[in-house]
Amino acid sequence: MLVLFDLDGTLVDSAPDLHAALVALCAEEGRPAPTPEATRRVVSLGSRALLACALRTLPEDPEAYEALRRRFLALYEATAHRRTVWMDGIPELLQILGARGDDWGIVTNKPWDLTIRVLERLLRPELPKPRTIVAGDSLARRKPDPAPLLHALREAGAHPSQSLYVGDAEADMTAARGAHLRAYVALWGYLGEDPDPAAWGADALLEHPLDLLNVGALDADDER
Repeated sequence: MLVLFDLDGTLVDSAPDLHAALVALCAEEGRPAPTPEATRRVVSLGSRALLACALRTLPEDPEAYEALRRRFLALYEATAHRRTVWMDGIPELLQILGARGDDWGIVTNKPWDLTIRVLERLLRPELPKPRTIVAGDSLARRKPDPAPLLHALREAGAHPSQSLYVGDAEADMTAARGAHLRAYVALWGYLGEDPDPAAWGADALLEHPLDLLNVGALDADDER
């Protein structure tokens, strides 16, 4: 079995570091900073949503926007991810997967360098290493396109019928369905404002990472 995860909001709680970067950017721009709660609600929507949450209006000029985005990412990288931690229950789940002989991997829209920095800090020797990592800049297409998930399957040598995806955004479920994977919503994640995860087409909604063991997901063999 190959269990693939989204990163931010599913495997790790990175909102405190992302919020710190937004606070620093707002200080540079002379804008009031968003609250931690406001930041957390849009983490899964990506950099543009985070910047819009902080600055309210974004530059219309593509070059100006890209410069702003790069500055935000540089401020985020400078935090060294000091506040980012595993979501509660994730280390235990990874240990169980390793003991079972199951593989796990990551498919995220986060850039590769930032993804690796998070993992270098959090992956302890007692935790199994991911079989595959596909980041937001690994391919030309990102989630909700299924291409990153299909690429992860190829890298891991896994079949969709023996694989599943866990994420906290509708885009994750869309990508999983497009790749013919079983899809599970991480209700502990960053679900955004007024979410309706029951309408996302998932196979199940999980309250806690270890619930993955209780819904039969790891024993299923669904030829889709």
